[in-house]
Amino acid sequence: MAPCGIGKKFIAELLGTFFLVFFGTGSAVITLMISESVNPNNVGIGILGGLGDWIAIALAFGLTVMVCIYLFGRISGAHLNPAVTVGLLVSKNISLADSVYYIVAQVIGACCGSLALVLCLGMPSVVVGGLGATAPGMGVSYLQTIFAEFIGTFFLVLVIMGVAVDKKATPNFAGLSIGFTVTAVIIFLGPFTGGSINPARTFAPYLMDYLVGGINLWMYFPIYLIGPIAGAIAAALLYTYLAKDNDVCEIPGPFN
Repeated sequence: MAPCGIGKKFIAELLGTFFLVFFGTGSAVITLMISESVNPNNVGIGILGGLGDWIAIALAFGLTVMVCIYLFGRISGAHLNPAVTVGLLVSKNISLADSVYYIVAQVIGACCGSLALVLCLGMPSVVVGGLGATAPGMGVSYLQTIFAEFIGTFFLVLVIMGVAVDKKATPNFAGLSIGFTVTAVIIFLGPFTGGSINPARTFAPYLMDYLVGGINLWMYFPIYLIGPIAGAIAAALLYTYLAKDNDVCEIPGPFN
């Protein structure tokens, strides 16, 4: 079977990241808009049901990732995340030329997702919901947020390497495993970092908020660039080291 051309991969990455941002950040926007309607003086994620709000948002992200992997995985691999693409680049699982196309497609798709939210929900999605933009929680420092995003993305990419990239991985479970990993990470990180683990997911709301007159959060963007990319690179290199020559190693226990 001939491999898909870069044009098809570009479209798949663009659409996948569009859906991720539209449904994922959209769930955060809707949560904030409902919260504002319930109590205009106390708007925030968690107001409606504490951690339950973050579980719902995390599931929106995780389920969308899972479906997009099954939908687009055979076309582009469904990275949907520049950090994942960079991790696969440094571990030599994607070429430099293709990685550039992937990242451009992901950023465009994410921005289209944020724009679609404005068109669907109007200015309240910007004024109240901030288009789901991520920012450090109250009392959480810049460095703490970078480190948390590093750990979250490290875990995500480690899972991706083990269940999707590794040729010995059990087939047909990548979407489920990765989707629920995204869910778990966002449930934990959401309350104090916003749970980005994806530079495109943060870039798009920041840009659209800025362009349409919303809040300016660009001072936080390095957090969501440095943390996820560093975490992805570390995970990809570590897994490559662990899996090297694994075919000749004796694997104890029930999973060999």
